[in-house]
Amino acid sequence: MAEAKEISKEETMKRILLVLNCIIQVLGACGGPLVMRLYFIHGGSHIWLSSFLQCAGFPIMFIPLFISYIIRRHTTAAAAATTNTTKMKMFTIKLPLFGIFAIIGVLQGLDTITYSIGLSRLPVSTSALVIATQLAFTAIFAFLLVKQKFTAYSVNAIIMLILGAAVLALQGRGDKPIGESNKKYVMGFVMTLLAALLFGFIMPLIELVYKKTKQDITYSLVVELQIVVSFFSTLLAIVGMIIAKDFKAIPKEARHFGLGETSYYVLLVATAIICQLASLGAMGVIFCSSSLLSGIMVAMSIPLTEVLAVLFYKEKFQAVKGISLILSLWGFVSYFYGEFKQIKKNKKCSIIPRREQPLSNV
Repeated sequence: MAEAKEISKEETMKRILLVLNCIIQVLGACGGPLVMRLYFIHGGSHIWLSSFLQCAGFPIMFIPLFISYIIRRHTTAAAAATTNTTKMKMFTIKLPLFGIFAIIGVLQGLDTITYSIGLSRLPVSTSALVIATQLAFTAIFAFLLVKQKFTAYSVNAIIMLILGAAVLALQGRGDKPIGESNKKYVMGFVMTLLAALLFGFIMPLIELVYKKTKQDITYSLVVELQIVVSFFSTLLAIVGMIIAKDFKAIPKEARHFGLGETSYYVLLVATAIICQLASLGAMGVIFCSSSLLSGIMVAMSIPLTEVLAVLFYKEKFQAVKGISLILSLWGFVSYFYGEFKQIKKNKKCSIIPRREQPLSNV
């Protein structure tokens, strides 16, 4: 009986953690493009700086990591008064995982720069369409790498979410920026597609590492892994900024920024924090559920971002945006309806796949 209660408590904790990370990921995925767009709208033009901001906010991850460390010390001391808690380490990551996620960090750095190049050369509607293909790439790589099982509901969700983003292209016909060459426009398209491909590969790769590693994966370790990934992504962006001389250009750009110099620096910090939350949310969703769900959350955020742009930037709300939102909501509901139907069919199943790794060290 006690064991059943413990299992029930574990499942409840997983669901709560999943919901929190879904919220964090959607907020970051919607907020990131909005603040990055604000940077470009009011005079920002440095691509490497934009890439840098997508990963440089990792120092804020030390806050939840430190809180987790304090909780672990307190829990251990309460469980056994004789335990020498001074030997407990704040960082639990081992060298094999560190090396793997350092490589993933470099891949994510490449993803951020390709996305920044694409965003600087493509209209938002076209960029949203191309980025939506990440869900298809995620599904393909999830099937190849982690043997992701698909149901009629999950397939329907993927199709609806991709269509939801695809219809946004209807408002972007002939929307090539005035004065931009065909070569640059095509390059923006290719870079954005490459960013979607990289993202679609990175997410299932992280899930594969979670499953194959010999080290127990806890949520506090997920935060550590996020720090490692962002650190190496940031190093790559810093190298690019040095070569492009972006660091020297920042003060000048700040003085001529449309919203003022102070707002410029506030915007940079806000962008870094919001993008970091999006990354942490994605890592957390993969830990709690799957890379497929993480890709679904990103796809879901695309039409939401368009709607938010209408509210904050006074953009026009064309009918296609409403259709896109409805299709995306349809896909989102379809996915979770299929998961809950599976739970009802078999009480041993859960919306969150059972894992051998413990969650006790959250």
